[in-house]
Formats: sequence, C-alpha cells, structure tokens
Amino acid sequence: MRLPKFYNLSVQDRLLLLKDKEILSDADYQLMLSEKQRLTAAEVDRMVENVIGAFTLPIGLGLNFLVNGKEYTIPMVVEEPSIVAAVSSAAKTVSRAGGFRVASDEPMLMGQIQVVDLPHSDRARQAVLQNKPEILEQANSLHPRMVDRGGGAKDLEVVIHAGSSQRGDMLVVNLLVDTQDAMGANMVNSMCEGVAPLIEKITGGMVFLRILSNLTDRAMVKAEAVIPVHLLKNNKNSGERVRDGIILANEFAETDPYRAATHNKGIMNGIDAVAIATGNDWRAIEAAAHAYAGRGNSYTSLTRWTQNESGDLVGSLTIPLKAGTVGGNLRSNKAVQVLQRILDVKSARELAEVMGAVGLAQNFSALRALSTEGIQRGHMSLHARSVAVSAGATPDVFEIVVERLVESGEIKEWKAKEIIRSLETQGPNGAGLADAGEETATGFGKVILLGEHAVVYGSHAIAAPLRRGIRARVSDGGSGIRMLIPRWGIEA
Repeated sequence: MRLPKFYNLSVQDRLLLLKDKEILSDADYQLMLSEKQRLTAAEVDRMVENVIGAFTLPIGLGLNFLVNGKEYTIPMVVEEPSIVAAVSSAAKTVSRAGGFRVASDEPMLMGQIQVVDLPHSDRARQAVLQNKPEILEQANSLHPRMVDRGGGAKDLEVVIHAGSSQRGDMLVVNLLVDTQDAMGANMVNSMCEGVAPLIEKITGGMVFLRILSNLTDRAMVKAEAVIPVHLLKNNKNSGERVRDGIILANEFAETDPYRAATHNKGIMNGIDAVAIATGNDWRAIEAAAHAYAGRGNSYTSLTRWTQNESGDLVGSLTIPLKAGTVGGNLRSNKAVQVLQRILDVKSARELAEVMGAVGLAQNFSALRALSTEGIQRGHMSLHARSVAVSAGATPDVFEIVVERLVESGEIKEWKAKEIIRSLETQGPNGAGLADAGEETATGFGKVILLGEHAVVYGSHAIAAPLRRGIRARVSDGGSGIRMLIPRWGIEA
C-alpha cells in the first residue's frame, strides 16, 4: 500500500496513520502504542531454556507492494539499516510497471524414513510402493483433523542410495504431506515416527532416522517483474544503462559461487525479515533456499534478470518457500499476531507468494544500487544514523552528528563521539557549527494555523513562528556540487 512520506512521521504518528487507514484496529493500535506487544521475561521463559530476558528487534513496514493485483503493507523485523527502505523503493518502481506476478505450487512438506540392513533393496522398494495406500492411511490416522481440512499425507516416493559394504544399500521413503496453513514440522515428524514399524515390516529392514526435510522443493514460489526502461533511468544513468548493469551484475552471481553467496544473502535479507515478523522459522527457509541454490554443479543465483523483445527489464526469483500462518510461536507472541493482521494474508500459500515478491524486490534494489552508484552510497546516511545512536548522540544534536559523519566519510563510532564532544564544547547553536572554510546560514519559518490561502492575497492569517527553521552549511566541495540532506535521505 502507498503511504506517502511515511518515513517523515514519528513512530506515534505512523501508528495513528495506520489506524486511520484501518490497517491497524483500535485494539492493535493501543497495543503497539503502549508497546505491550513485546514479550516479557516470564513469557519467553516458557519458550526456551535458561532464559535471562527478552530481546527486541525493530519492526518496519515494506510499502508500495502490489502482488498479483493486491496491495500489501508488509511487516519486516530486521536490525540492518536500508533493507526496509530498499524493498519499499523497489516495490514503488515495480508497482508503476503493474506489480509483481507470483505463482506457487500447492505446498507439500517432506518427511524422510531411512531404512538400513535390507536383505534386498530393490524388492524392498517394490514392496513399499505396492503397500503405499496402507502406509498413507496409517500416516493419516495420526492426524484425522488435518485430513478433514483437506490435508494429510498425499503421496510417497522411494529412493535407494548406495550404501557401505558393512550395511548395504540404504532405502529412503519420502512422505509428502499437505500441512495446509500450518508450518507442519511436528506433524510430519510424528507421521514419520508413526509409519516406521509398518515400513520395517514391509521391507524387512531396520528404520533408523525419521525426520522432516527442510529442502522444500515441493513448495516452489516464482516471482516475476517486468520493468520498462523509462522507469529505470536516474539523474546520472539512462534506463538502458541501468537495465544492462542489472543483467550483467546478475550474470556474475549466476557464474561465480562467491558472488552468488552474497547475492542470495541479499535476497534472504527481505524474506527472513517477513518470516520473523510472521512467526515463521526463518532458519528452515534459509536452509531450503541455499540448498536449492546449490543443487547443480555449483552454487548459483536464485534470480535471473534478462531483457525482453521490447527492451524491458525482466526479473524472476525461483525459490522453495514453505510458510505457515498457524502453529509455531504465533499463539504465544502478541507482536506476531498484530503483524499478521497488518499483512492480511488469507493462507500460508499467499504468505509464501508475498515473501517471494519481497525477495525479488530486495534483489532488484541491491543490483540497481551496485550497478549504478555502488552499495555504500545508498547505505551511508542510514548507517550514519545507527552509528550516531550508538555513540550516544542526544536528540538536539542528532541530525548535526549524522550530517557531519556522512560528510567526513568516516562512518565510525569514534568519529561520531569526536563530533559529539565538539558540539558539547561549542553547542549546536553556537559559533562552532561551521568548520574552517565553511559558511553557515540559518533561516526562520512559520506554520500557518488559519488563513493559508488568505496570505496569498495579502489578507491576515494566524501563524506560529519556527525559530531556526532552516540551517545550511556551504563549503568547498573540490569536485563539483553535492547536496546532502541526511534526514530526508537525499545525497545528490
């Protein structure tokens, strides 16, 4: 969903806007405003072992997303600067081109039963296939309510792996389970446990491991975007140059595993943030993505960027992605419940498709930055803000510290502390504001409370003055003109 200038608002005003737009209910608004969505130490003590407290992460919103014709406001839980801004910027561009198109498989989760010490592996394989209906019936008898909802064990496969001389061949039964909207790990594991005695009886071997697989290649998601070149141009580059740069950058990731690792990590920056926000197991999603990327002769890119006959940039992300909207820590985490309501997906499959769109948006934004201005330029202002916080910059000098950090090129905590000490000595409004060779100017502003249009025609109005509404510093740049407004995210 489009929420123009959302980043300019305070946290409280952002929450109020979400309530006014009916993205947040009144109850969820009050919960977030009071910060009571956070887990307490007592609550997390029931979740994991040896608890000493609860850890919090920022919640941001990915904006401007249009996926399969539906607008989304996407909650993202992530501590790294620029990720949320990057996906929102990319989504804005793609939405102007018609949005993301995402397709997905009917998702299945796989459980594996390992059978060893077989008298005859080929005969055992045939026996399992012949008795498939009985095995599936046994698995489904363990979860009748899931079967009633249309899920349950749907199929099985049998694979033989060459074994050692001591143990012989290994037979693996892959049980394919439709877990509906549940994450399903516990269900699949219990099914594997439940059918193990029957499989031993059928094969004459010994069942050893019984465990789900996190390579969820029976739950594939493919996200696509087609972007005309006129939407790619910027002040320094033509649309054709940006398009060709993105394609060339992606070819690097397709052919070089060292580059592919970083390339795919960027994709997962976006997907993981949505997974955490919605209470999904981001580690399982990561494992599936990287296993799939390495399925061939070499680890490679999960995305592909090309040019179509019209000269448009065409991007696609193909990834295994099994998500859930029930189960896991959803019931025990109030924040996850609120964020799922903000996202407003109706099924786990829809959630996986939204995650796919976010992953492609993140990749587009990263490649666009890398192939034009470089990744550091885009990160600089946002990183400077984090460093200023770490250095202890107070609200009255925070923006000045950020500005000077960016200008110095030393986005380091020691530099921020040095700037803070200087400002403490001279004062943010004192004579020390400008360094040698700089000119400093200030301007005053006003907020018109009543009679805005009357002023245009020379009539009276009621206004409130703003002391030091504008402050500007001008210094020799050495290499052309550069405009820097960190609080607006402008570096030109």
